[in-house]
Amino acid sequence: MDSGAGGSGTLSEIYQSARRLLLRARDGLARLEHLVSSSSSSSSSSSSFSSSSSSVNDLALAVKRDVTQIQSLCAEMDRLWRSIPSKPQRDLWKRKVEQLAEEVESLNESVSKHLVRQQKRMQEAKERTDLLESANGESSHILRIFDDEAQAMQSARNSSIMLEEAYATGVAVLSKYADQRDRLKRAQRKALDVLNTVGLSNSVLKLIERRHRVDKWIAYTGMVATVVVVYLFWRWTH
Repeated sequence: MDSGAGGSGTLSEIYQSARRLLLRARDGLARLEHLVSSSSSSSSSSSSFSSSSSSVNDLALAVKRDVTQIQSLCAEMDRLWRSIPSKPQRDLWKRKVEQLAEEVESLNESVSKHLVRQQKRMQEAKERTDLLESANGESSHILRIFDDEAQAMQSARNSSIMLEEAYATGVAVLSKYADQRDRLKRAQRKALDVLNTVGLSNSVLKLIERRHRVDKWIAYTGMVATVVVVYLFWRWTH
C-alpha cells in the first residue's frame, strides 16, 4: 500500500520526488568536483580565483539545499511507511527510505568536505595576498633605506671633496706666506748690507728689526688663522 497522509502526496510520489532531487544533487556534486579540480590546477589571477570561489560556493549551497529537502522528505516518508498495514510492504518501504537516507547522508558529507576545502583554499589565498602585500611594503621600505644611505654616502663624498679643496687652499696660502717670509728675510739682509755700507745709525737698524718682527708675527697670525678656518670648515661638514 503506497498511500500517505495529508496533502503531501502518496509515499510513492514523495519517494519519486526525493529520487529526482537526489539525481539533481549528484549532478551538482559532480559539477562541483569538476569546478574545484579546474580552479585548483590552473594558476589564475586573484580576480579569477575570486570568481571561481564564488561559483563553487553557489553550487555547493545549491546542492546543500537539495540535500536538506531530501532529508525532509525522508523524515516524511519515515512517518508514512510506519502506517502501512502490510508488513511486507512496510519492510520494503523501510529499506527504500533507509537506503535513500544513507545515500543522502553520503552526499551531504561530500558536499560538506568540499565546503571545508574551499574555505581552507580561500583562507590560504588571503594569507598569500597578505604576505605579498607585506613583502612589497617591506621591499619599498628597504629601497627607501638604500636611497637614504646612497644620499648620505654621496653627501659624505661631497663633504670630503670640499674638505680636500679647502685643505689644498690652506696649504697654498701657507706656502705663499712662507715664500713671502723668505723674500722678506732676503730683502732685510740686502737692506742691512746697504745700510751698513752707507753707515746708517743704530736707531734706523733697530727700526728695521722691529718692522721685521711685526711682519713675522703677521705671517704667523695668518698661518694660524688659515689652519683654524680649515678645521672649523671640516667640523661643519661632518
